[in-house]
Amino acid sequence: MAVTTAPEVEGGPIRQAAGKLSIVMFSGTADKFIPLGILAQAGAAMEMEVHVFVTGFALQAFTKEPGELPFPAEFAALAPAVAQGMAAAHVESWDTMLRQAKELGAKVHACSTMSAVMGLTPGDFSDLVDDVVGAATFLQVADGGETFFI
Repeated sequence: MAVTTAPEVEGGPIRQAAGKLSIVMFSGTADKFIPLGILAQAGAAMEMEVHVFVTGFALQAFTKEPGELPFPAEFAALAPAVAQGMAAAHVESWDTMLRQAKELGAKVHACSTMSAVMGLTPGDFSDLVDDVVGAATFLQVADGGETFFI
């Protein structure tokens, strides 16, 4: 078994997390997908059990043909600067970060109710989605952990 040293930050090393992180992803705008990728990747890297429940307008980004994610009108003028800043800082795209989180064990669940409302079937989703489940199933999975809404 390999021994690793926790990375240092101001004030001391980062504590390896235990526990569970569940993220409810319901927004369909580009600015919200960056934190999704970052939080899922960080949680998985810290050995947390990570579950993402995708619902609402976010579902479209998880289909095989997602299209371009829009920026909210109030932030649209900042989109080029954000893209340049991410490139300069070598920040991966949200879906690359989420794939890396999945390699570490994170799971992505699409909401069955909103999938039906939007006319999406399990076959419409990309390989980022592990399964299509109802809210009750997700709540059971999320029980006992931290839940974030994006």
